[in-house]
Amino acid sequence: MKLIGLTGGIGCGKTTVLEEFQKLGVPCFIADRHAANYYNDASFLEEIRKLLGDDVIRQDGSADKTRIASIVFNNHDALMKLNALIHPRVMKDFASWASIQKAEYVIMESAIIYEYHLDKQLDKVITVYLEKEERMRRLILRDKASREQLEERMRNQLSAEEKMDRADYVILNYEGNPRVRQVTFIDNMLRSQVSCFNHFISSTYL
Repeated sequence: MKLIGLTGGIGCGKTTVLEEFQKLGVPCFIADRHAANYYNDASFLEEIRKLLGDDVIRQDGSADKTRIASIVFNNHDALMKLNALIHPRVMKDFASWASIQKAEYVIMESAIIYEYHLDKQLDKVITVYLEKEERMRRLILRDKASREQLEERMRNQLSAEEKMDRADYVILNYEGNPRVRQVTFIDNMLRSQVSCFNHFISSTYL
């Protein structure tokens, strides 16, 4: 089984691309959804309190996610430290999840695969690309955020162009370049690579 990453900048359409892989029967692990569960863990919340201060934990013991977001999106160092707490847990959960899947390859979707060097633990990475102005347009409509707020969020990630340059495969997610065709092509490529590897192993060692 191959471990594949899927990444891209905010607003590029990673979710819709992932849905196309799921339609092809590919098991998909969404890092953010798993990370959200950590905020229900008392030991994790204690680490968050030590990192960001007492006021990020409400009186009932739950995390004040609005307060946490306001701190980390304006403090790159705090964001890096927070993600350094989260991502080792994510990769451990991903490895455990992948070990029970029955598939030629699985996908982990995360916006910050390259930023935290998660690609070192993956066989291939797919980047979803969309030019910045179109991403801005979509995000302003979706999140009701200002351009300044979105610029700040984007500065905490590698540029879309750098992600594209580093990727093994790129999906150009704009109108007129059919998403399904691109996903199907990459799916065929990944499945053929797994088949060739399995044939090599069986013919060499069996």
